[in-house]
Amino acid sequence: MNKINIIKKEENINFEDIKHLDSNGNEYWNARELQKALEYVEWRKFEGVIEKAKSACKNSNYDISQCFVVVDKTSKMPNGGVKKILDYKLNRYACYLIVQNANPRKEVVALGQTYFAIQTRKQELSEIEYDNLPETEKRFYQRNITKQGNYLLQQVVKNAGVKNMDQFHNAGYKGLYNGETADDIFKRKGLRYREDILDNMCSDELIANSFRISQTKQKIENENIKGENNLKKAHNLVGKEVRKTIKRLGGTMPEDFPTPKKSLKELEKTRKKLQIKGEDKNKILQ
Repeated sequence: MNKINIIKKEENINFEDIKHLDSNGNEYWNARELQKALEYVEWRKFEGVIEKAKSACKNSNYDISQCFVVVDKTSKMPNGGVKKILDYKLNRYACYLIVQNANPRKEVVALGQTYFAIQTRKQELSEIEYDNLPETEKRFYQRNITKQGNYLLQQVVKNAGVKNMDQFHNAGYKGLYNGETADDIFKRKGLRYREDILDNMCSDELIANSFRISQTKQKIENENIKGENNLKKAHNLVGKEVRKTIKRLGGTMPEDFPTPKKSLKELEKTRKKLQIKGEDKNKILQ
């Protein structure tokens, strides 16, 4: 059995199983679920670990509010009432800091440290290592970067006044894709209901979108842009400028990239099935 993937052998819970994706495909973990996975019985003690992780985050010059997003939830009381409880939406880096500050005597914590260290390393590939990856792995790599970029951009524009996130994202797509909205891209690619357009892009198309996202975030922050209409105009402008740059350099326009035969979601399911088969084989060998 591959111990890196297993968190609780008896319950077969792993960090990927408790990972969530928001409406824009950004990954996150709930602190309350991570608490259970790391075998902390009391929230009070686990909250102490979170505070240490937040200090480490601050010392690394990361924005704590973006890595540890406060979430208020309700919990049922024995008498039938409810009470508010604190929770956090954690990005991958926040989880990495938490396991680094958790009790090292716990076996599950050691496994968690290995897991998040590996995942963090995957996001820090050198240019040579990246060039040697097959296209499928490049797609997974670029999709993760795009997810994280979208997450950070969304936090920035929420605070700056965006309420309709779909319209904001469409403004960027329309700039980059010569007027196409997300729905237009979806239809052009011939995707099935509820499929994610970003999961159905090649690595180079994902790179173009990642650049659009990162440059939009920088423009908004550098120019302190506020107000929903102004933010949409900024996103649209950046998309157009990225498109102009691609055209000027003689690159492939985003809408001209072929749609991969399989989505990343499909490929992820296949990968998990192969991992399960491999674990079963190891059990037999043991």
